[in-house]
Amino acid sequence: MEFQEKVPVSIFTGVDKDAFLRDIYPERRPALLRGLNLGPCLEKWTVEYLGQKGGDKEVKIHVAAVPQMDFLRKNFAYKTLPFREFVKRASEKKHPDFFLCEDESYYLRSLGEDIRKEPADINKQFPVLAQDFHIPPFFAPDQFFSSVFRISSCGLQLWTHYDVMDNLLAQVTGRKRVVLFSPQDALHLYLSGDKSEVLDVDSPDLNQFPDFVKARRYECVLEPGDLLFIPALWFHNTLALQFGVGVNVFWRHLAADSYDRRDPYGNKDPAAAARALQGLERALLALDELPEDYRDFYGRRMIQRIQRRTLCRGALNIAGQGGGSDGTGLMSQSSKLEKKWD
Repeated sequence: MEFQEKVPVSIFTGVDKDAFLRDIYPERRPALLRGLNLGPCLEKWTVEYLGQKGGDKEVKIHVAAVPQMDFLRKNFAYKTLPFREFVKRASEKKHPDFFLCEDESYYLRSLGEDIRKEPADINKQFPVLAQDFHIPPFFAPDQFFSSVFRISSCGLQLWTHYDVMDNLLAQVTGRKRVVLFSPQDALHLYLSGDKSEVLDVDSPDLNQFPDFVKARRYECVLEPGDLLFIPALWFHNTLALQFGVGVNVFWRHLAADSYDRRDPYGNKDPAAAARALQGLERALLALDELPEDYRDFYGRRMIQRIQRRTLCRGALNIAGQGGGSDGTGLMSQSSKLEKKWD
């Protein structure tokens, strides 16, 4: 896409825990890690082996008539299949048996036993297959939150979203492209909750989403055996270049009580952030009681106070440049903040 700045994700080879915690983790940027030991899964996890070891366990899956899945508009259906049958179908391009159409796309995101309360854990849901996968010891055991088994059809593309926990995406089989955007570019991503309304990150409708080009695009392609470190709050969009199998490992990097205890997926805003957003909604409702010129005046004052209290170090001067004293610099200058960060 023209005019959008693109940055390759940095690649690190043979990283151990000390190097990860010293050189990569503090930077709070995505990092592609190669040459780590993920276990025998790299050789074993063929379609036949997965089907044999997973057996007829029932799994809930996403099925779509188009490969570009849209969570906001729900252009897919939830279906249930025996794991063996699901893997077979997901590995095919044309399906003799299907739900929607013969070239439908499939996606599995494993779930906990109690999907409303329990996070996914490959050791519990797929204990035999879990023996083949080694989780890199980059975090303390008591920080572990979930390990999510993911399988997708070739061509499947998932919506852009963020998670509130750090995670490692391990690509075991197949190749996958990942596009990422910094949290500091959130204003350009047209958010609805934790998801971007811009479904097509390669050919977006710039009449509908004109500011999307201002978001700096980080990109990499995962090969089998690769690990991608995705820091919390970084937006990511994945495209399966081949039928692929992977595991996401999430861990808590904030205090445990910072997170919503009712969240089994790890994508609800931290408790303090949720309270702040609720308070903002109440404040905006209060401003609705005022005439338009008063709402404008006090809205600008609120923006200014938010800028001063919340932006990262060095951001205040940048946010104010070009914004004058009207308190609108936050909106117009977030891309300059990203430049400063680099």
